[in-house]
Amino acid sequence: MISQFNSATMRTAMNGTPSEAKETKQTATTANAKLTNENKIEQLKESINSGNYKINLTALSEKMAQELL
Repeated sequence: MISQFNSATMRTAMNGTPSEAKETKQTATTANAKLTNENKIEQLKESINSGNYKINLTALSEKMAQELL
């Protein structure tokens, strides 16, 4: 999937205007970020369902305290 985006970016960069290349690159970057987020979400779901998800209570309590200030 990543190579498809890179190929599209290269074709546009070679044949199109700079703004088209920039738009294609932004689209590819957004798609890659979405894919990464989906992978993280799936990993979290698996950890929660299997009972292996660990909560960092120190970080959680610090974050809650910061929100209250």
